[in-house]
Amino acid sequence: MQNGITNILVAGIGGQGVMTATEILAQLAIAKGNDVKKTEVAGMAQRGGVVNSHLRFGPHVLSPVIPAGCADILLAFEPAEALRWSKEVRLGGLVLINTARQLPPVVSGGLYPYPEDPVGEMRRAGLTVYAFDATAIAHELGEIKLINTIMLGAIADHLPFPVDDLKEQVLSRFRARKPALAALNERAFEAGRSGARAAA
Repeated sequence: MQNGITNILVAGIGGQGVMTATEILAQLAIAKGNDVKKTEVAGMAQRGGVVNSHLRFGPHVLSPVIPAGCADILLAFEPAEALRWSKEVRLGGLVLINTARQLPPVVSGGLYPYPEDPVGEMRRAGLTVYAFDATAIAHELGEIKLINTIMLGAIADHLPFPVDDLKEQVLSRFRARKPALAALNERAFEAGRSGARAAA
């Protein structure tokens, strides 16, 4: 963190909830009185293509784009995407990864090979990596769309906000209209926290 600014890079594959997760984090940062800037690159998101979002918040943020090599946290919903963006993480930064592989079109189409050991490569490069299977947790809970809530749970202990404030930001989206989903998302959030802690 420089000049009181927190830089979070969120990356994954279309349909995993990358943009929703970024929006929830941005809303919380705004509610806490921060100047917030964010930007998204959605490529072929609707077709399973790659998606990434830059989120920056602090007392005064000029640009929505994280300067090269200055991400404090990389929140990655897919391991190859984590590796692809890992060079943007600063020295001493943190990478949180969903280890379930989801092949982007450039791999499934045969244009590029999938990296053999993306998590290992990042660790060998000296990065602090917490890697766990958020997709498996979502399946255990009976709803694949919970991946973004699980990953928000994973990042919750590494933000400059109380964990319960982020959880409330997530759950408030469901309480009024779908209380059952609020309870399910609370379980997913806590499972994500546990998954990241176990991977530390």
